[in-house]
Amino acid sequence: TNLNSGSTLWSLCGSSLLVGYVYDALSCALNSLEPCVTEAAARGARQAETEDLTKVEVEHVEKVLPQLLLDF
Repeated sequence: TNLNSGSTLWSLCGSSLLVGYVYDALSCALNSLEPCVTEAAARGARQAETEDLTKVEVEHVEKVLPQLLLDF
């Protein structure tokens, strides 16, 4: 592959068009993941509350993760 300045790939990678696509892709991924992360935190908090604890640990989120993945 020739990546000189006249190549289509090279001009695309050097342009702001690619930056716009990357920004759009990251924004879309964030918008898709945000509800899942919020729900995981809420379910982890409920799990900790069920165990009469006031602090949510990773273990609480791990306990609810299988059902969370099935729900999404």
